[in-house]
Amino acid sequence: MSDVQVTIIRSNRRTMAIQVNSDLTVTVRAPVRVSRKEIDRILQEKESWIQKSIQKLREQKASFEAEGTEPLSDVEMKRLAEQAMEYIPGRVAYYAKQAGVDYGRITIRSQKTRWGSCSSKGNLNFNCLLMLTPPDVIDYVVVHELCHRKEMNHSRAFWEEVAKILPGYGKQVQWLKQEGGKIMRRRSE
Repeated sequence: MSDVQVTIIRSNRRTMAIQVNSDLTVTVRAPVRVSRKEIDRILQEKESWIQKSIQKLREQKASFEAEGTEPLSDVEMKRLAEQAMEYIPGRVAYYAKQAGVDYGRITIRSQKTRWGSCSSKGNLNFNCLLMLTPPDVIDYVVVHELCHRKEMNHSRAFWEEVAKILPGYGKQVQWLKQEGGKIMRRRSE
């Protein structure tokens, strides 16, 4: 572990946490009462996991460089969330009328794996990274989540509801399968 910069942050917490940061450093959050010797012992114990995590980050960075894309900064993520909050509610209102459904709260988040979700209460969540996709893909995700207001599953009946509003939705699904992963990988932690 001598080749890795380790920062120790002590607080009134009960457990110790080890975090590998995007700049390939390690942060240890430890209870005040834990000795440096104990921290070093646990770091030694977790060295394999730490090295694997660092290697994974290096590979992701190389992948970004190969794709010509960089991870988004916190400022860029915030800007995308603001744009999404301005744009997506209008699309939801438009398509909710077409679908004949109501909905609850709309929330914009930065999610690792989902473009959107719909709760049983009708609250809708959308990923701010949608703002990096074409408008027809945003519309597809909006329609997809609104159709869950009728069918809370991915049954044939659900997909029939989607097709009533967006008959050619397969094109957007294909775009997300091909390009969505690259966009998700740009998410800042």
